[in-house]
Amino acid sequence: MNQLPKILASKTKIRFQDCDPFNHLNNGNYTNYFMNHREDALIENYNLDIYKIAKKEGKSWVSSSNQIAYLKPALLMETVIIESQLIHYNTSEIHAEMRMYNEDKSHLKSVIWCGFVHYNLLEQKRETHTEDLMTLFKSINSPIDRNIFEERINQLKSNPLIKHN
Repeated sequence: MNQLPKILASKTKIRFQDCDPFNHLNNGNYTNYFMNHREDALIENYNLDIYKIAKKEGKSWVSSSNQIAYLKPALLMETVIIESQLIHYNTSEIHAEMRMYNEDKSHLKSVIWCGFVHYNLLEQKRETHTEDLMTLFKSINSPIDRNIFEERINQLKSNPLIKHN
């Protein structure tokens, strides 16, 4: 069996309708770009379609928390790289880190930590992950060595390959 990637990456272009009058990606839209990336990447890399699961089983994940740092503006029509990884999981929750870079990954633009609760949409209550999901999460989990968001941001910013000007 092939080993599944732990860090998922995709490219996207910053679109006009998502920008503010300064041609910067509007702060509220960063989350949309991150979530769109993660949804597509889960299907493409793990064959995990959360919408098919919701329709078929009545179970999905609901957002429980977000922490985001805006480090550099993403600009109108700029191509960005978005990376994501599972950084923690338990029997009913998952936590992902997602990062947005410029196209050559020399500038880190934004970082978000997202928490999700597995949820039974039919019964309107928290759901326990299946054994198959727990096996998947174990194989792709990529924990980070910083568990405080601000410490993680400083760690990422200290990478010598990323420019800060």
